[in-house]
Amino acid sequence: MKKYLILLIAIIFFSSFSQKKIIWVAIGDSITYLNDHPDETMNRVSKGYLSRVTATLPNVQYINQGHNGWKSTDIAANIDKLGLVKADVYTIFLGTNDWWGGIPAGNINDYKNATGTGTVFGSFRIIIDKVRRLNDQAKIILITPMQRSDFVYVLDHNNNAYGSYKPKNGQSLSEVADAVIAIGEYERLPVINLYHDPRFDIKNMVNFKRLKDPQSGEYKDFPYPQSTTIPYDPKNDEYPYPPAAINMTYDGLHPSDKGDSVIARLVVDSFDKLGVAARGDK
Repeated sequence: MKKYLILLIAIIFFSSFSQKKIIWVAIGDSITYLNDHPDETMNRVSKGYLSRVTATLPNVQYINQGHNGWKSTDIAANIDKLGLVKADVYTIFLGTNDWWGGIPAGNINDYKNATGTGTVFGSFRIIIDKVRRLNDQAKIILITPMQRSDFVYVLDHNNNAYGSYKPKNGQSLSEVADAVIAIGEYERLPVINLYHDPRFDIKNMVNFKRLKDPQSGEYKDFPYPQSTTIPYDPKNDEYPYPPAAINMTYDGLHPSDKGDSVIARLVVDSFDKLGVAARGDK
């Protein structure tokens, strides 16, 4: 009996080291980039979504292809200069900068006809074509942009932008998110739909925005949507998102630990459904 027990332990021990290593390339913007640059969040984020995924899936190794401030058009235009490598899984998490940058979503025909970097649809076609040239057997997961509240960069208060509660250049952020969903449906690719996930509803992005009350001149915590009606002066006002304001994001745009944790769980679930990784918690 003891001999069989030792044999069983040995089998379990060696099988734990025989899991296939899964290479995951995460293509994205600052939300992905910040995983490896917590100093640029003033350490408001302790662990990004990439690190959280690989903590749960120990046989997965990520390669961070997040590019700060980039749009899908930038990724597409530079697709052969990024050093993308052959991988088992690719995630593509883009779109929020396209919206703010005024890039039109276009329509599914821009994707089908490969019309180029003039639209989100056309840019995604370039990105997905590149991935398939690298590995035509790779699994591809698309991630829609999240809703966003008023953004104020924690390291530069002059870098700020209003949220997705109103259009930019006549286009809503939901149109960009729906473009990603449409591409997923056309290509039969899994889509992590953050935009329509109620946990990422705009009212949950931050708990409040600390602004000067126009009547009293005193700082007050304004929740959404009232916060959108109060002016913010980046040169003279305090940073509007103290730690107590942090909810799904820490600055109105970029995920907090709470937000990254939810994103990571959704990515892990997608990996599970694709059958490409083994959980460390099983």
